[in-house]
Amino acid sequence: MPATAQKSAQPSVPQSARQSTIKILYSESDEATLTAQVAEMRKAGHCVTTALNRQAVQEELRRDAFDLVILGATLSRDDRHHLPYMVKKAHEGTKVLVMHAGTHHHEVDAAIDSNLSMQLILERIAALLQPVEV
Repeated sequence: MPATAQKSAQPSVPQSARQSTIKILYSESDEATLTAQVAEMRKAGHCVTTALNRQAVQEELRRDAFDLVILGATLSRDDRHHLPYMVKKAHEGTKVLVMHAGTHHHEVDAAIDSNLSMQLILERIAALLQPVEV
């Protein structure tokens, strides 16, 4: 098959979508919540790995590095407190977003109320990973 035919057979992905792909590790304790939220993140073009509970997060961090780790609201308060330390220890440059309104933890890069619309959550994810202008 000619090279031009091969190119046209590939799905057309806008250049802006390819550039904004973020490698995310997303964790919840509730499987239904995890499944619903991850579908929306993938629709936005992000590469999302899921982890059900704290132990799965720890295993994924040993296996791979991520741009962002999202700790969902269905994780226990202890998990949302301790996992940011583990993320930063495993991969120093990884950002941590906690989907729960509350106090700011010094290892957490951003917190967001999990009751917000998914569109607002996706906007927060994108803003969190924008380069910082000096």
